[in-house]
Amino acid sequence: MGGVHFPTPRTSGRPASRPAQDGVCSDAFDAQLATVVAGARRRAQRDGDRQIDTAHLLHSLLEWDPDARAALGGEQQIARVLGYLVQRSIGYGLRWQGSVEDSGALPVVKGAADGRGCPGWSPAAAAAMRAAGERARLRNAGYADGVDLLVCLAADPECRAVEVLGRAGVDAALLTERIAGGPQAHR
Repeated sequence: MGGVHFPTPRTSGRPASRPAQDGVCSDAFDAQLATVVAGARRRAQRDGDRQIDTAHLLHSLLEWDPDARAALGGEQQIARVLGYLVQRSIGYGLRWQGSVEDSGALPVVKGAADGRGCPGWSPAAAAAMRAAGERARLRNAGYADGVDLLVCLAADPECRAVEVLGRAGVDAALLTERIAGGPQAHR
């Protein structure tokens, strides 16, 4: 990408799945997505947020996962989204501080995303992680990856990640449909 440097996680290919952390989900995700989660956690702490939310996940996903960046689109689109996410880090998201992100748009998996079973995660972020695991299972994958998470973030029209995508000119519904190949497809 023209002058934009993305960190490269120290992983080799698509290793065996790793167990989920923080009780977010019982599903496994690949090492790349584990790196994304760790990055989102650091970002939330740096921003002074009580919980990892969907915007933290989106920011870390675009920073660390080349497949998710490719699925989002071209360099200009990625730069616009990252620009809004950086603005969020330096003040745009202040109106979100102290509030819990809970769109209710994604189905809640029994006791998973109610904020009680996943300390440190917004209900919407926990629901997106669980949905990514379910999406991986439906496509017979051994782990959820960054594209699974991107689709699940974009599928929640009320989450902060979709608000950021919209402000950057990305139609989240079209993104979800394009990546998933329509409502019945899983990859």
